[in-house]
Amino acid sequence: MANYLKMFQDENILTALKNTLIYGVGSTIIQNVLGLSYAILLNTKMKGRTLIRTVVYAPVMISGLVMGYIMYFLVQYDGGALNDILTALGVAPIDWLSDGNRAVIIMTLINSIQYVGISMVIYLAGLQNISSQYYEAAAIDGVSGWQQFRYITVPLLIPAISSSVTLNLIGGLKLFDVIQALTKGGPGYASHSLSTLVANQYFQATNAGYSATIGLFSFVLIMILSNIVTTYFNKKEVYM
Repeated sequence: MANYLKMFQDENILTALKNTLIYGVGSTIIQNVLGLSYAILLNTKMKGRTLIRTVVYAPVMISGLVMGYIMYFLVQYDGGALNDILTALGVAPIDWLSDGNRAVIIMTLINSIQYVGISMVIYLAGLQNISSQYYEAAAIDGVSGWQQFRYITVPLLIPAISSSVTLNLIGGLKLFDVIQALTKGGPGYASHSLSTLVANQYFQATNAGYSATIGLFSFVLIMILSNIVTTYFNKKEVYM
């Protein structure tokens, strides 16, 4: 019980909790918006769509830790690709990961880009299960493309949206490997998630009991949020 009391008074826990929600919710929004956009584009008959699907999905097959190390060469201060571009343009280089808030945003974007392929595949499967007869009937009635998307596509995609949002949310809330590769939770504790804080308290602080307490809290948080999301979308499902 002392560990639980300590946890609710620990400022580092509040920082990690805030970051965890940003990683989870931010990644979920970006992945689903991009994933649905890719799916709608690639569900049409266009040249090179198989190649585009492969390129978008390919990062999913890379370990998150490896992706983090790859992205480090993009954002590192000395010799990073972004700073090389800025230097070539006559702009002073930026220490991208020295600010905690900026580091959190960068890692949210990296996580989103890596796993957007999962959302794309889920939405492609959902789109291909929608009968073209609905769109043909709507076109005959003079329904615009936006109205078809809003009143036909989205309602019939609710099962796919539910699956994608839940998977993305769980993945973002337990984000660990990219953070470990890029900042290890730094500077200080500014970019820690609950998952990396568990490792920090166990391995660096050698406080196994407190680490287990944070881990259990993280599990309960993810379980509650994922169940809320699933219940919400289950109520929105449309049966045809």
